[in-house]
Amino acid sequence: MPVGTCHAAAPYFNQKALDFLRQLKRNNRREWFEARREVYESELKAPMLALIEKVTQGMLDYAPAHVRPAQKSMLRIYRDTRFSADKTPYKTHMAAWWAHQSAAKTSGSGYYLHVSPTEVTVAAGVYMPPKEQLLAIRQHLVEHHEEFRRLIETKNLRAKKLPAKMELHDPQALSRPPKGFAAEHPAIEWIKWRQWGVYATLPAETALKPDLAKMVEGYFRLSQPLVDYLSKPLLRGMEKRRKPLFGLY
Repeated sequence: MPVGTCHAAAPYFNQKALDFLRQLKRNNRREWFEARREVYESELKAPMLALIEKVTQGMLDYAPAHVRPAQKSMLRIYRDTRFSADKTPYKTHMAAWWAHQSAAKTSGSGYYLHVSPTEVTVAAGVYMPPKEQLLAIRQHLVEHHEEFRRLIETKNLRAKKLPAKMELHDPQALSRPPKGFAAEHPAIEWIKWRQWGVYATLPAETALKPDLAKMVEGYFRLSQPLVDYLSKPLLRGMEKRRKPLFGLY
């Protein structure tokens, strides 16, 4: 599956990119941004697309269901301000989300990269899932909690060649068991979670290194079993919603 081409740019950033994001935080206005759009396009957007493409090419080996064109994985720099008190128009970071091909229009389970003037964050899992996905994952945990335990044990989130180990993301857990789940179930603490993921935070200077894509891939490979585990119940739910027409799909 083609993932696009971004040959003009290197798959990492330079100091101008971090400086731009830092200045954008202080000057988050359309007039300021538009006057410097060429800088954004050449120093941020082009390297980000090149980085996404290189990481995506590696996914053909370990996460082929998450292979998508770079333009579809890159998240917009424009903020959705419709329901926010903060009306600043731009995000002050660059980000990408590698969704599962079957869940491209939903949150689903996937891989995430975030580059800002203060840090580089690499993450994977399910974040802020809608109600039906929450239920599907919780039901999956009821039957397969031992597998989940093995996946999130600290020793499974370490890799000697990576600069930092992955941590569990804030699960935003409920204070009480969700309706329909027994309080005494051995996995109830995980069932109370509202998101399931892992992340690693690295210094902003990481974005300037030529081996940035290799480092990102190392974290994604490490978290691939967890992403696949979380995808299983979500994909089953999608299959159930597909109804045949006259006995044919």
